[in-house]
Amino acid sequence: MTDFQNAARAAAHAMRDVFEPTPLSRNAHLSERFGADIWLKREDLSPVRSYKLRGAFNAMRKQAEAPLFVCASAGNHAQGVAWSCRHFGKRGVIFMPVTTPQQKIQKTRIFGGDNIEIRLIGDYFDDTLRAAQAFCADEGGHFLSPFDDEDVIEGQASVAVEIVEQLGRAPDHIVMPVGGGGLSAGVLSYLGTDSLFTLVEPAGGACLRAALEAGEPVALPRVDTFADGAAVAKIGERTFARLSGVGAANTLTILEDRLCTTILDMLNVEGIVLEPAGALSVDALKDLGQAIRGRQVVCVTTGGNFDFERLPEVKERAQRYSGIKKYFILRLPQRPGALKDFLNLLGPDDDIARFEYLKKSARNFGSVLIGIETLDPANFARLFAKLDEHGFTYQDITDDELLARFVI
Repeated sequence: MTDFQNAARAAAHAMRDVFEPTPLSRNAHLSERFGADIWLKREDLSPVRSYKLRGAFNAMRKQAEAPLFVCASAGNHAQGVAWSCRHFGKRGVIFMPVTTPQQKIQKTRIFGGDNIEIRLIGDYFDDTLRAAQAFCADEGGHFLSPFDDEDVIEGQASVAVEIVEQLGRAPDHIVMPVGGGGLSAGVLSYLGTDSLFTLVEPAGGACLRAALEAGEPVALPRVDTFADGAAVAKIGERTFARLSGVGAANTLTILEDRLCTTILDMLNVEGIVLEPAGALSVDALKDLGQAIRGRQVVCVTTGGNFDFERLPEVKERAQRYSGIKKYFILRLPQRPGALKDFLNLLGPDDDIARFEYLKKSARNFGSVLIGIETLDPANFARLFAKLDEHGFTYQDITDDELLARFVI
């Protein structure tokens, strides 16, 4: 056994004094659907509802002499640091963007209690990070990276320690998300070649894929923060050093809209609440196909800190991806009966979800924003054919990102 494996096992053993291993449970629904033996490693059921607690706990355990810990985070890492500060009786200063939702700020404060101070600085995370690092330089605090820290990587590897202990062996295949790379670097370093693996990134934050192509960590020019737990602009230097040998064939990128269909499926069918990043590994099963059929597969569900105020957005994006909801702009003649003519073209399964005049004037035609929900994507081909037949002018804007952002 390597030094790293021994250290990861020691980290897992130390965690047993304060919290139980997260469950590893077989999922019958997914197993039947994909023809494999699918197990979920439920990091969404940790004390802070994400695996981030592990790295923060291990770093504080190993840096016991540090009087002050500092981090920059708007989510799960902040909560893991806060929980660990309270457990070890350490002082912590947690920097969060001004735009952080109050729900996340309150949860962080609850976990940390009087041991932490929260400072809201910067509209964007990069500003928050710079402020945290400057504070560390001035105050002599120990900066605790969410992923690019050897003690954090070692702590995250405890996930793999538990999986092997719970299964009795390494699984055939393990699927997990990648953000900054702390979890994947730790798990792969522990398991080595004992398991096949697939590393999954959100399409709007595929920093591992970019680093593999460039041969070194590079900053993405733009990041979609929807899957905020894995939407990282640049993978860590230390984590990439452990992941640089990963081939592109072992990575997947997932569209954020498709990810929404899995979030809803897990909630509605299984009653499991997953944040977007936490659902990445489950969504990836759709792409693995024959590669996992008949095999034992572990998906790491990394977090369940989902704000239910986001549920309408998740449903909307899932419907649009599935093709059962579309938006279009219709030029409607300004004459009596024109609206009725349009309504008569709708099928029995077509439902108007939005109807809004974009401009009111005395012109002969007016522009109308219309949102339609239906049960079968094929219904739209029928509807558009009827619109063409009756001379209506319209533009489908469902996939026009720029226009939809301002109009919908």
